[in-house]
Amino acid sequence: MTGAAGQIGYSLLFRIASGHMFGPDQPVALNLIEIPVEAAMKAMGGVAMELDDCAFPLLRDVVLTDDPATGFSGANWALLVGSKPRSKGMERGDLIRENGPIFTGQGRAINDNAADDVRVVVVGNPCNTNCLIAMHSAKDVPDERFTAMTRLDQNRAQAQLAAKAGVHSSEVQNSLIWGNHSATQVPDFQNPTIGGRPVREAIEDHAWLEGEFVQTVQTRGAAIIGARGLSSAASAANALVDHVRDLRTPTPAGRWNSVCLKSDGSYGVPDGLISSFPVTSDGSSLSIVPDLPLDAFHTEKLATSAEELQTEKDLVTDLLG
Repeated sequence: MTGAAGQIGYSLLFRIASGHMFGPDQPVALNLIEIPVEAAMKAMGGVAMELDDCAFPLLRDVVLTDDPATGFSGANWALLVGSKPRSKGMERGDLIRENGPIFTGQGRAINDNAADDVRVVVVGNPCNTNCLIAMHSAKDVPDERFTAMTRLDQNRAQAQLAAKAGVHSSEVQNSLIWGNHSATQVPDFQNPTIGGRPVREAIEDHAWLEGEFVQTVQTRGAAIIGARGLSSAASAANALVDHVRDLRTPTPAGRWNSVCLKSDGSYGVPDGLISSFPVTSDGSSLSIVPDLPLDAFHTEKLATSAEELQTEKDLVTDLLG
């Protein structure tokens, strides 16, 4: 895992070591990667001390390194959590260009050092395009092994729909995010259900669905930063646990989850872009759920998000060689 000393890493590592991500019977060995900066390496050392102090029965080994080749050596799962954060005044395009070389190097290190069955999850933002760069840089790893995370957005949408309907979040099924993990993402209110009923029947305030609901999910991360002065960490770590668990276990019939993966042209998203879709897993391979209905509202919003993804891809064409 990269970004091991960061906020998400700190919230995540103890859940991995305790069995929440890979199951209560699966031993784990953690290779933790940080940038070669003294403060970051020192903080990661403190995290490792806390892992020792927990005496987790499943935790077999912890490796600390600032070398990606060492960190990804033999890895079955590569969790790319770390990325350069967006600074004040920085445009999204600038952030993409800053992070591009980082994910090029990580993709190559995964290609050359990870296990033959490695699966890669990109969390560091902008995660869709960072995932695209890493995927293109790992020439020998099948493209379908790369995903990026919109599960936090899915969980946020599920919570918002439940609150509006006045029900527990477990009553909302098949909450769904389309497109880019950005302010253009498309929270779906056409295909999920609440208590077995279509959302538009359970929530009669359709103006709220098209307005406040979509905007709240799209801007939830910024709202959390405004409230606590820091970005989402515990909820992001929780979503990553959900994301990995649902990739490695078969999806129940009639269900799906939001996953960013390489588009095959479904739903009008150009082939090759990393976009969020409704996805099912058989425990090893992933499939985009076909033929879900999308009305004019959702279709237009998804087209806008796909255009943004194409623009981001164009910015890093030189890194996709």
